[in-house]
Amino acid sequence: MSMVLFASVVRVGDGLPLSASTDYEQDKELQETKKHLKGLSKKLSQFPDRCTLKTGPYNVNFTSALGVGYLMVCTANYPNVLAFCFLDELQKEFIVTYDPKRISNAVRPYSFIEFDTFIQKTKQRYNSPRSLSTKINLADMQTEIKLRPPYQLSPEDLRAINGFSVHTPSKYKGIAPTQMLEPVTLPGIVSCVLSVLCGGLNLLRGVHAIESILQNDDEDFNYVIAFFLGTAACLYQCYLFAYFSVWRNSKSFLAFALICLSNMYLYELRNMWQILFHVAVGAFMTLQIKLRQPLGKAPDYNV
Repeated sequence: MSMVLFASVVRVGDGLPLSASTDYEQDKELQETKKHLKGLSKKLSQFPDRCTLKTGPYNVNFTSALGVGYLMVCTANYPNVLAFCFLDELQKEFIVTYDPKRISNAVRPYSFIEFDTFIQKTKQRYNSPRSLSTKINLADMQTEIKLRPPYQLSPEDLRAINGFSVHTPSKYKGIAPTQMLEPVTLPGIVSCVLSVLCGGLNLLRGVHAIESILQNDDEDFNYVIAFFLGTAACLYQCYLFAYFSVWRNSKSFLAFALICLSNMYLYELRNMWQILFHVAVGAFMTLQIKLRQPLGKAPDYNV
């Protein structure tokens, strides 16, 4: 019979257990799996924010967000989508119930043991599929799992968790799956080409400005800086268009502002049409970055 067997809430920074479900199971394999759970809880910060570990007849699933990790043990045939819906419910309730400052100041294990009541009620619901199906919408989580599947921990990872390898854990830092962006459109390609062109023009003028300074000491070196800053801003906008990044739209706007400022400073070396061309290309690129959205909304685990 597929079911949720155990769940716990821990602090990511040091693995301090904050709450856990009451455990009546005496199965040896389950107790062994729970030992892996303890090892994982102390190293959550080294793994992606959503993972699955298969250990014989049981699976360990966990998510982490806002400095708190949510872990559970279920039978191997328990559906992944239900497992992560279960963890998602724990996370939402815990965030609403407890203040972050109180969580960070906790010093005793199981300081929030009263949360066990909610864990037990949620376990009962998720172990009764008939009553559960009418109370949750699995479509969003199914889409979430398809777009960003949980990282599958391997036996090598398990050995690292249990202390047999001191080098392996470091490879997980920053490897959470990258958010995919929508397909590139023709206007997006055109904006990239124009932005690279503007960057190239700025770079070429910057090199000529350096040559002019070497030949004439009266030249202003700030012009060189303005040209190179314009080049960097144009190329950075191309990068933001191609790859997902946190605060992507804000970064693109700041890059556009830098393009405008550099061109304002260069007004003595460029005519009005040249300045308008560079600013228009920067604005067009900023618009394309904003229009090219991620394929799926960022998951609730990162709220």
